[in-house]
Amino acid sequence: MIKYTLKCGDGHAFDSWFASASAYDSLAASGHLACMTCGSTAVEKAVMTPRVSTSKAVAARVGTDQPEAPDATPSEVEAALSKMRAEVEKNAAYVGNDFARQARDMHLGDVPDKPIWGEANAKEAKALIEDGVPVAPLPFIPTRKVN
Repeated sequence: MIKYTLKCGDGHAFDSWFASASAYDSLAASGHLACMTCGSTAVEKAVMTPRVSTSKAVAARVGTDQPEAPDATPSEVEAALSKMRAEVEKNAAYVGNDFARQARDMHLGDVPDKPIWGEANAKEAKALIEDGVPVAPLPFIPTRKVN
């Protein structure tokens, strides 16, 4: 797992996790990255400072109450994502590519509210956000799209 700080063309910055550098490259090339604030697909990596743990920093903590760095290990991140996926799949209906229409219909009161999750392209997601429909991206894709 690798964490990148990303920014959109409007200057919004956010962090996102990827399975690998090539996974980021693949998603970026296919237009599947969008700003979490405005939905823009003009997203690129921001300048980042690498975190490097040194033996001096570890030695300085020995014998103190200072905790280790708060970063989660890849296995902890995977476990948290798996738990999140299980909760979403257990408590919400998967509506596939019909997500944008159903979310909008619920927001307008045309159909009763219920927890749903699904897929929307960047244009649909941006329109939902601009119209005040409460949506958020999930950090995983439907099982049918997983290799």
